[in-house]
Amino acid sequence: MHLSENEGIEGNVFVVTGGLGFVGAALCLELVRRGAREVRAFDLRQSSPWSLDLQNGGVRCIQGDICQRADVGRVLRGADCVFHLAAFGMSGKEMLQVGRVDEVNISGTCNVLDMCHENGVRRLVYVSTYNVVFGGKEIVNGNEALQYFPVDEHVDPYGRSKSFAEQLVLKSNGRPSKKKNGARLYTCAIRPAAIYGPGEERHLPRIVSMAKWGLVVFKMGKANVKTDWVFVDNLVLALILASMGLLDDIPGKEGQPIAAGQPYFISDGSPVNTFEFIRPLLRSVGCDVPNSTLSTQHALKLARFFLAIYSLLYPWLHCSWLPQPFILPAEVHKVGVTHYFSLLKAKTELGYVPTVTPQEGMAATISYWQERVREELDGPTIYSWLFAVGGMFLLFYAAWLPVVWPLYGVNVLSLFLFRSLWNVQVVFCVATAIHICEAVYAWYLAKRVDPSNSRAWFWQTLALGFFSLRYLIKRSRKGD
Repeated sequence: MHLSENEGIEGNVFVVTGGLGFVGAALCLELVRRGAREVRAFDLRQSSPWSLDLQNGGVRCIQGDICQRADVGRVLRGADCVFHLAAFGMSGKEMLQVGRVDEVNISGTCNVLDMCHENGVRRLVYVSTYNVVFGGKEIVNGNEALQYFPVDEHVDPYGRSKSFAEQLVLKSNGRPSKKKNGARLYTCAIRPAAIYGPGEERHLPRIVSMAKWGLVVFKMGKANVKTDWVFVDNLVLALILASMGLLDDIPGKEGQPIAAGQPYFISDGSPVNTFEFIRPLLRSVGCDVPNSTLSTQHALKLARFFLAIYSLLYPWLHCSWLPQPFILPAEVHKVGVTHYFSLLKAKTELGYVPTVTPQEGMAATISYWQERVREELDGPTIYSWLFAVGGMFLLFYAAWLPVVWPLYGVNVLSLFLFRSLWNVQVVFCVATAIHICEAVYAWYLAKRVDPSNSRAWFWQTLALGFFSLRYLIKRSRKGD
């Protein structure tokens, strides 16, 4: 396409479902920058980390449920183009909430399609996923001619539901408006790779958190496994180009828009091993990729174990107190099996060329995470927590509690080491006093070094002692 950068944007009204999310917010702000008359960010949440930027940028933030036809109809009234980003179940324990996944991804998409039909919307760009054609079988330089992955072979409901939804969207292409004004709804689907960038809220925070806790203990798959990633700015560009590809009023190009009814794979165009890709990020926050490797087959066995455990916990999957599973089968496939795709169709038909290189994108992401780490509470790995808290509990048990059979060895060992019960009690009291003194010192030191987290430093050091205090001392030395 040879269009101006604001073609089909200036003077038009846009709706972005999932507009308060990472990609949705970036898209909304870019539409405003390009001269859109009105941009509506439609989201179930009342606020997000990007709410203030959206409001300051002139974006209308509208709360509503994609699963409620009335909410969708209200926000789509008068819209010229819709970007449908709202989805559920992309990763973690959300993937296992089958009912909610289908409700949002399938029923919600049906609501969007029906309301576009009723309100005379002319363009709909649907954000899909690689998983509509990928399900754990190797794909090298694939293209849009690939068949959909069999729905009964998907290992997670997210990929299956997105496959259904994408097919519904593409089959709705060319549907006449209910208003009988001659308008038709033209649709296309963008299939992005794994998304990254400053502020990304699904993949990278989970990876960094697990690494800082010491839970990233192995790599998965062979070293030559490659997958695609896409920087958020590149994805936003692709979405805007897709919306231009659905225009049916370009002089001299009347008729079926070039992108109508078409899917497009979108990435940075540089397949890379996932663990090598995130290595610079992990190193920037004081972690690293482990040297040990687990084969994909063994990783799948481990993932199925966690799948079984979390399936038993299904009624509580929505609860915040339940931690994310270590790994799930679909996630093993994503990082342990080669799958990357050609950009030729997107380049030829949409004019898509990534404007941000993977090196530039990762550099921006690293800068964001370094600043974020400076603002957060540093802490030791889970092994330090188990050693410090578990050790203090066992010492308390040996000093003050009656002997119970499962822990009989603890009493024997404590008496062997400290010679008498009175000595064990003295050791516990001294250790407790040291923890309290270290916690108080941490609180005073944090008042100078990290005042916003001073209370958290106190409680963490009270539990962990010097395991926690040493991180604060290290930060204070950097500050000096």
